[in-house]
Amino acid sequence: MNQPAVSATPSKKTAPSILEFLYKHGTLLAILAVIAYFGITQDRFFTYENFSDILRSISIVTLVAIGITFSLIVDGFDLSVGSTVSLATIASAAALVLYRQEIFVTLLVPLLLGVAVGLLNSLLIVKFKLPDLLATLATMYAINGVQLTYTKGFSIYNDMPLPDGGTAPGKFIPSFLFIGQGELFGVPFSVLLMLFVVIAAHLFLTYTKPGRLFYLTGENREAARLSGIPVNRYRTYAYVISGFFAALGGIVLASRIGTGQVSAGASFLMDGVAAAYIGFSVFGAGKPNVIGTLFGSILMGVLLNGLTMANVPYYAQDIIKGAILVGALALSHWQKK
Repeated sequence: MNQPAVSATPSKKTAPSILEFLYKHGTLLAILAVIAYFGITQDRFFTYENFSDILRSISIVTLVAIGITFSLIVDGFDLSVGSTVSLATIASAAALVLYRQEIFVTLLVPLLLGVAVGLLNSLLIVKFKLPDLLATLATMYAINGVQLTYTKGFSIYNDMPLPDGGTAPGKFIPSFLFIGQGELFGVPFSVLLMLFVVIAAHLFLTYTKPGRLFYLTGENREAARLSGIPVNRYRTYAYVISGFFAALGGIVLASRIGTGQVSAGASFLMDGVAAAYIGFSVFGAGKPNVIGTLFGSILMGVLLNGLTMANVPYYAQDIIKGAILVGALALSHWQKK
């Protein structure tokens, strides 16, 4: 009996399989490649001080990006996170320097402001049914106006002069500065805080019923509603969580730099969005997820640190950030198709 001929033509699945591999593991390969490149070209890259700086910067971006991830999970988007970071930074600095508050109030006030921003966003989006991009864009401008009006465009710092001719009565206290500058067992405290939040958020979204309901809300809102899921409530939760984590990132930023700088959180919007969208492709998840967001933050942090060490101008770094974001969006779109 004649045996069927075996074709020597390569399988048509070869190209898709390569793309699948790159989609699942491309982020990890990119991180390793960036680390290897800057490790070879920059003498100070593989130092404790440099890695400590990278980890501290990653911790802030990750906190902001996790909030964005929650909004993406419910099929929304939050453009106000950068302004919320700035607002929390100003609020923390004002509580310490202008009003001489202790650590409890200094932490509580910014977090409540972050929650208030999230509630405002959810009111505009869920109740008034405004498009999320437009609603959070409007909130972003409003928050910028509030902080600029309050500070009159000036930063808040120790011993700053006051309009009456005196100096500010308070200062940044050690317990607050420890959040962004301190270390436990040789590891920056802000990094430990970031890891705790990442693990807690991952466990919540993966292994709890409310976490699964967040995903169901985003996958098909109408089907989720017909199944009895309170979709508007979960959308509200998502924006409140986004505002909370943006405020937490602002607290860490203020404690790291020791001042309250106007618009200090503006750059974290693009970094956070890029990290969240890069996370879609990590391990082929194909959806917003916290672990992927962490890897996205690592890639952004290592890349920007290396570019800074290589004396690449900050405006050129924005071009690279934009290119990374386009690539992440293209990968997520390709996976959906």
